[in-house]
Parts: sequence; structure tokens; C-alpha cells
Amino acid sequence: MKTTSQVTSSPQTPEPNVAQSSHEHDHSHDHGHSCQPTNVCGAAACGAGVADGSTVPPSTDKRLYVYVPEMDCPAEEQMIRNKLSKLSEVRDIEFDLMQRQLLVHHDEGARDNILSNLRALGFNPVQHNESVTAKPPAGVSVWRIAASVGLALTAEGLGWLGLSELGVIAVSLVAILLSGLSVYRKGFVALKNGQLNINALMSIAVTGAVLLRQWPEAAMVMSLFTLAEWLEARALDKARVAVDSLMQLSPDTVMASQDGQQWQSMPAQTVQVGTWLRVAPGERLALDGYLLEGLAIVNQAHITGESAPVEKTPGQQLYAGSINGMSELRYQASAAFDQTLLARIARSVQQAQANKAPVQRMVDQFARYYTPIVVLLAVGVALLLPLLASWSWYDAIYKALVLLVIACPCALVISTPIAVVSALAQAARMGILVKGGAYLEKARHIRYLALDKTGTITKGQPSLQHRYVLAEPLRQAVYQQWAKMLAERSDHPASQAVAQGLDDATPNAQDIGEFEAIPGAGVQARYQGQTLRLGKRSWVAELATTPQPLLAADHEAAKMGASLVYLGSSDGLLMLFAVMDQLKEDAPAVIKQLHRLGIETAVLSGDHPAAVQYMAERAGVKEYQASLLPQDKLDWVTEKSTQGAVAMVGDGINDAPALARADIGIAMGALGSDMAIETADIALMDDELHKLPALILLSHRLHRVLVENISVALGIKLLFLVLALMGMASMWMAVFADVGASLLVVVNSLRLLGKGGLRQA
Repeated sequence: MKTTSQVTSSPQTPEPNVAQSSHEHDHSHDHGHSCQPTNVCGAAACGAGVADGSTVPPSTDKRLYVYVPEMDCPAEEQMIRNKLSKLSEVRDIEFDLMQRQLLVHHDEGARDNILSNLRALGFNPVQHNESVTAKPPAGVSVWRIAASVGLALTAEGLGWLGLSELGVIAVSLVAILLSGLSVYRKGFVALKNGQLNINALMSIAVTGAVLLRQWPEAAMVMSLFTLAEWLEARALDKARVAVDSLMQLSPDTVMASQDGQQWQSMPAQTVQVGTWLRVAPGERLALDGYLLEGLAIVNQAHITGESAPVEKTPGQQLYAGSINGMSELRYQASAAFDQTLLARIARSVQQAQANKAPVQRMVDQFARYYTPIVVLLAVGVALLLPLLASWSWYDAIYKALVLLVIACPCALVISTPIAVVSALAQAARMGILVKGGAYLEKARHIRYLALDKTGTITKGQPSLQHRYVLAEPLRQAVYQQWAKMLAERSDHPASQAVAQGLDDATPNAQDIGEFEAIPGAGVQARYQGQTLRLGKRSWVAELATTPQPLLAADHEAAKMGASLVYLGSSDGLLMLFAVMDQLKEDAPAVIKQLHRLGIETAVLSGDHPAAVQYMAERAGVKEYQASLLPQDKLDWVTEKSTQGAVAMVGDGINDAPALARADIGIAMGALGSDMAIETADIALMDDELHKLPALILLSHRLHRVLVENISVALGIKLLFLVLALMGMASMWMAVFADVGASLLVVVNSLRLLGKGGLRQA
């Protein structure tokens, strides 16, 4: 049985790639990581969201999303897997224990049979749509649990005082029935299907205590176990809420119109692409879309992690969950409710559990053998010790029951996924989309970090850096007016940079004529009886019979890797403009922080050497390579990967081979890009470099929490295993220890949702 995990996206969503619009390359990311072994949630451990064709179900495949309230342990998952895998019409199964959800790929007409088989296992499956988040199970009411614990304590007191045995039995029996009926029911179903889950083990242990006439202890064990399950479920809900809250950021209803005239309130899930939407000041946007008119100021920190609101102009992308500023906003929906960027991020974080960290896989392997070994040990204690040692049958059986109580590895198993989910949710809040615990945990091992230049350490937007007068200095203002007049009419990035940089020039363009753009050369026009040109030096200089000698500024600008734009007329070369990309303000500080974390950095670019050297040196990167083809970047990553873990940071096609070969591929500036979100190992939802060290620090913190959780859970289990064999542990003490271990690892994991997850590890 093969399991898969993938994120779907709407092919009709016309989302522009913000990161690509101004970068030096047209990028995309086509990842090639291979799948890893199946994990505890049942999904193949390939990056959630990676659709590689080999795992796509055939055309006859149907999807059944099922919420299973009782499925909260790997034992239940295995029981469901064993049952459904026997059905010929079932093709694939995906599990999400944290969300208690199940996705079954099946043939036509198998839905009812699948649901009936789940009910036969004692579950209460609820079919739902993939975009619906189910509520946690109700379970035993808190009042019944409280009454059960109170009666169990009463039975202990009556027994300690030596009062009526009949009264002790009656009080104990009521306590067991109040809290234990559901445990017995689930335990019976598990045993009938050949599974030893926690309910089956607890049912055997309590029944054994009753047969040994340990009524107060049987009542205490059952009531404490039920209380523990209730507390653990509430604690786990906090981790689920951290993920579910992403979708809760967008409102359920919107003000919609088809023509911009007649407005009505309608459910956001029913809005079609192209519908006009209206958002009042201070309200959240329900859907993705494009701003129609005016200037909007929105807070989109939930996606990008930006600390300040951003301005949006007509035609720019807006995202669901963003908070509108101080004026009414009108925009046009570009995606359905379940296909917004916010929805895809939430789905991706949920499914990221499919790609497990190495520590998680180790725990799963251990847990697979732990329960059978302890159960066999318990049987050996009960049957062999009375024959081979001086133990009484009563003592041996009691010790065996204590071992059964600690035989379930639930605390150990839950210690890893809840930590990973908490870390993934925290990363998503920061605007870092990680496609699985394996990548997040692996990030701490990065030794080499390769960065593309344009759009990664630079802003990816050419700007006017320097201007030099090559003719009469006193006529500089006039020359700048001429240059802006020509540049404003060109769509070339360098010309646009010149036009924007000459904001102090106010040309009078009424007399301009015969404007013409010459591909590969520049633009020219007639103005006041003379021909003006703006473009390459060799072409502009053709106008003059005797070109002006170049100044040292020409060479100085070239050394910086700037693009040189010349203004000329029949009088010769008049001005030189140096246009170049800008280094991000925080790049030097980020590079220093990465170096302090023990990571060696390098800039790999297809740009010319002077530009790459200039930017790399200003950023503080000692190693840099220029004029690289995609194969060259791939070769660099391949070579470095023999010396340690390599991460590649880029934003597209030029970087795709290196991104695929690297241990971790990081898509930079993935905001709005379907491909980046769905194929990268890690996607930074904007262009902020400081999220790279934040990612590394979070990875270190996650690993520390995982080790702490495993140490606590395993240590307590082993301690009580020894105490039980030494005759120093009672059944209720074992239950209390199991409860304590579960709660400790849950609380410790939830710390990752706070800012503490970003502190230096």
C-alpha cells in the first residue's frame, strides 16, 4: 500500500510572480528529492506538496476525506490501515493524526463500503470536505471524569480505613463504569482486530486488578487514565489550533458584486473568481485578488511576517487574511476560498507532517518494537517468575499488570509530531513555509549556503546610482531633462531606472517627435531640431563626428558592475548614467549572523564578474562565482555536498538544478508563486534575508525540544519498567507517570509556538 501527500492548486488562479518581475532571471523551481520511508501519519515522507507524477492516482480515483474522532494514536492508524488495505477498491491512504483526519483514494462507488468498515472498527467517521476543519472529539464529559476520580479516591480512603469491603467494591465499580465504558469498548474492538493499543492494555490491566480484588486501585487506574486522556486531548488541541488559526484569519462572509453597483453579503466559499469585493477599513480580506482602484494600505504580516503595513496600487495582488487600512478597498477575486494563498499555506503546514524528521523516524522504529517487547516481558513475569523464583502468583500477576500499563508508547510517539507541528506553525507565522519536519530539522546541519545574487542578496530592482557630465557641466540640468524625456518613453529596465532616478528633472516634451526604440541599442527622438539618443555608448557615439573622451567615471562605474547608459546628440556624448541593482540593507548583518552559526556562504550568479564581485564583497561573502550556467551551479552544489549539508537559495529556473540537488532548496521571494510554494523544500514568503538565520535558529530549537521530549518520555518509561520489576511501582503510579510524561512533552513542545523558538540555540 503506497501513501502520498500532495497539495493541489487551482490552474485558473492568475497569480503574478512578484519575485520574478524584476529579477535578472526568469525562475521557477522543479524539485527532485526522492521519497523517504512511510511515517507515523502514513504519508510517504516526500515533501508535502511535491507532485512527481509517479504518485498521482489514475483517472478513476476518488477522494474521501474522513474525520475520525477516536484516531489519536499510531495503534488506531495501524488498525485502520490493516482493515482498509484489504479492500481492493482502496488505492491509497493518507493519515493526519494531529488533525484526526484520513484521506482515502478509492475507485468509483467505494465510499459507503469504506465508511462501514471504519464503523466496524468501532470508530465514528464523519465525511467532510478537505477545506473543513473538524472539531475535536467530545469524549467523556469532565463532570463524569471528576466524579470518577472523586469516587476512586473515596474507595482508596475506605480501603485504607478498613471499612466495609462491599462498600469499597460498590464505590470502585461506579467509578470504573463512569469513566471506563468507552475505554473497554475501544479496547475490545482493538483486541478483536489484533491490536494492542492503549485502550486494550488499560482494559486488561484494570480487569486484572479487579480479579486480584484490588478494587480501589482498579478504580484509580481507570479514572486517572481517563483524566489523562482528557488533559492530553486539550493540550494537543492547542497545537492543532495553531495550524487551524491560519484559515480562521479570513472571514466567512464578504460584500460582493458582479458589476460594482449592486452589493450583497454572501458566504466567501461561494464567491467565484472575477467577482468584485468590498472591504471596510479595519476588516480582513476573505479572498485573494487584485486591487481595482485607489491606493490601499494592508497588513499582510500573517503571510510575509512583515512588521509594517504595505502599500498596494491598482493591479497589485492582495491576499486573504490581510487587514485593510483606513479607507474602503475594492478588489477583484482571483482565487476560490479553498485555493487562496492562505488556504494553500494552511494545507501545506498540515501535510508537512508527512515528511518526518530523522528523530521522528527513529522514535517510530523504537515504538514499533517497544510495546510487543514489554507485553512479552509482562507475560514472562506473570508465568515464569512464580516457577523460577520465589514470587507468589499474586505478586507476579500484579507486576505484570503494572508492566502492561507502561507498555503503550503513546507519550513517546506524541513527543515528536507535536513538537514538529508547533515549529512548522511558528515558521508559517514568520512567513517561512517549510515542507516537512525533515527539512526543518535538517536545517541545523547546513554547512554551506549558496545564494543567487539578484533578488536574493540584492533588491532585484535596478536604480540610478551615479550620473556624470561628459560635456558642458553648466548644461547638466538641460541634459537631465533630455534624458528623462527619452527614458520615460522606454520600457527597458535601465531606462526606467534612469527616469525614476531623475525625479528632479522636469522636461518639456511638447516638441518631441519621431521617437523610436532600437532593440539592443536604445531609444532616439527629434527634439528642437536635433537628434537625441539614450542607450549604448557605441550606438550613441555614432551621432558625433568626434566623440568626447571618456572620463575615469566610465571605468569606475564598470568596475562596480553597473549598466552604463549614455545620452548623446550631434554635439557628442553628453552624460553617463550608471544603473545597477541595490544590495539589501540587512544583507551584511545577515551574512555575519550566518557565519557566526558556522555556515559558509557563497554567491553563485549568472551575472557578469564585476557586478557579482562588487555585491558579494559589500555583503561580506568571500566566495563568489559569476557568469554561471545552471549546470555550473549544480556542479558547485554537488562538489560541496561531499563535504557537508548544502542549502541553495534561489528563485527559479536558472537555479532549479542546484535547488534540486541541494540537501535543502530554499525559494526566495515565493509570495504569490504557486510553483515555489508547492515545490520548494522551504519557501520564504517575501524577500527578507533575515529569515534565513531565523530558520536555522528555529531548527536548532526544534532539535533540542525533540531530544528533551524523547529523553523525558523514554526516561520515565524505563524508570518505571525497572521499578515495576523491583516491585516498587503500583498500577496507579504507572498511570500517573504515563500521564505526566505525555503532558510534559506536550507543554514542552508548545513552547515552540512562542518567541523562545527563535533564541540562540
